[in-house]
Amino acid sequence: MKRLFVYSIGLSLFTICSVTAYSQGYDTAVAKIIYEGMNQSQAMETLSYLSNVIGPRLIGSAGYNRAVRWAMLKMDSLGMENVHVEGWGPLGQGWELKTYSAELIEPQNFPLDSYPEAWSPSLRGVKTSGIIYLNVDSIQDLGAYAGKLKGKFVLFSEPRKMPARFTPLATRLPDSTLLKLSNAPAPSPIEYHFNPEAIARIRLDSAKLEFCFEEGALAILHASHGEYGNVFVSGASVPIDVDTPFVYWKGPWDATAPAFLPQISVSAEQYNRILALVQAGMDPQLRMELTAEFTPPDSGWNVIGEIPGTDLKDEVVMIGAHLDSWHGGTGATDDGTGVTACLEAVRILKALGLHSRRTIRVALWDGEEEGLLGSRAYVERHFGHREGSWISSSGKPTLKPEAETFSVYFNEDNGAGKFRGIYLQGNEEARPIFRKWLEPFAAMGASTISSSNTGGTDHLSFDMVDLPAFQFIQDWLDYGSITHHSIMDVYERVPEEDLKQGATILAAFAYRAAMMNERFPRKESTHKSE
Repeated sequence: MKRLFVYSIGLSLFTICSVTAYSQGYDTAVAKIIYEGMNQSQAMETLSYLSNVIGPRLIGSAGYNRAVRWAMLKMDSLGMENVHVEGWGPLGQGWELKTYSAELIEPQNFPLDSYPEAWSPSLRGVKTSGIIYLNVDSIQDLGAYAGKLKGKFVLFSEPRKMPARFTPLATRLPDSTLLKLSNAPAPSPIEYHFNPEAIARIRLDSAKLEFCFEEGALAILHASHGEYGNVFVSGASVPIDVDTPFVYWKGPWDATAPAFLPQISVSAEQYNRILALVQAGMDPQLRMELTAEFTPPDSGWNVIGEIPGTDLKDEVVMIGAHLDSWHGGTGATDDGTGVTACLEAVRILKALGLHSRRTIRVALWDGEEEGLLGSRAYVERHFGHREGSWISSSGKPTLKPEAETFSVYFNEDNGAGKFRGIYLQGNEEARPIFRKWLEPFAAMGASTISSSNTGGTDHLSFDMVDLPAFQFIQDWLDYGSITHHSIMDVYERVPEEDLKQGATILAAFAYRAAMMNERFPRKESTHKSE
């Protein structure tokens, strides 16, 4: 306890000294933001309520609707204005897990470390049956299993190889990686393609899914890609026609998707154990109960709130994160930290009584996990669209008049690690601006500016119509190894100091952007106006 007390005093003195030094050479408002954000933070309290009390927030679920109501009340309590939800969609059917249990009962008895994939249909009552390993290398091999799967549980994937790990589960970005990011060349246009091996795998897996359904299997089990008993779980897989363009592939939430069986993600260690029993001829028996509730297709909901500006109030600076999550954990690192950082940034600015020239708008997105659905719909409604596919850089963006009042968007969605800098997303005119804005945060470890693009988050919805939109570089920590889309995506995996630092930088960037004399510079592009 004494050591912790000394550390806390040291951290506070370091923060105060840093703020004092910064105040002498930089903008006083940002110095106040740093002090408020690092010494008066309420971020962990906000995150605890969102993740532990509200819980998982699968798109279209009761949990997501709880989160929407909470977010609106939170924005109101912070003194935000124009707090509202914006519908988009309609999205597909909602899904709520009601009951689930699974245990091996023969030749040994043990509960199964597992979790149903979202949108898995219910089993009718408690089912007890044998287990078949569907071991095929080609579609032609499926014929050997005809008539053998009816009423059985199916082991769908190959056993997981898990050699001894000699690298840490959690890491911070080393100086060598940050140097590579700093020296990265200008990015090529983002294009999404599947290589022939991936296409062959998708084609085979789709055929296996259809075969299991047609043969009357009970449910499909597959090995989670986690280790040490962790279970990674997202949405159920749907048979796909790989000859159809990627953007038209249906998700399991789509009521018009092909029929599919319940799908269960099992810890790799237990999956391997069950498979070993099958291969040893032991005829293991599995007992499972699964009840899920589906809701009709309805609108999705983005949550929006604003801090009105002053003389440039008709222009908008946006910050955002996605409110939805997967259902296995509580969505703390993906993306509860992002939601918390946005709300804490607002708290900091309001606590300091800082008035920005432009309006600062917070957007908490729906449906990010299913393909940036909420942010894409928002951008298309308000700002414009790109000719052709949204994932292609080849078409030209067509902008709406509202885009002329848009300045910049900052997104937070790369786990719980502290900010180490920012990706330019191909916008080199932003480099000198970000270099200046990051100067006061160098002592906190955030100084890297990379020409690289980064993908997979809601900033892409803006970037695809060439509006300035950026994602921060963050320490990876255990995001990939433990928390991302797993049952371990929980509050305890979030370091407090990292969350405070990220929220503070986000507040400073939003404020600086909202105080600029000119609109944030845009990438060179030829735009059309509607």
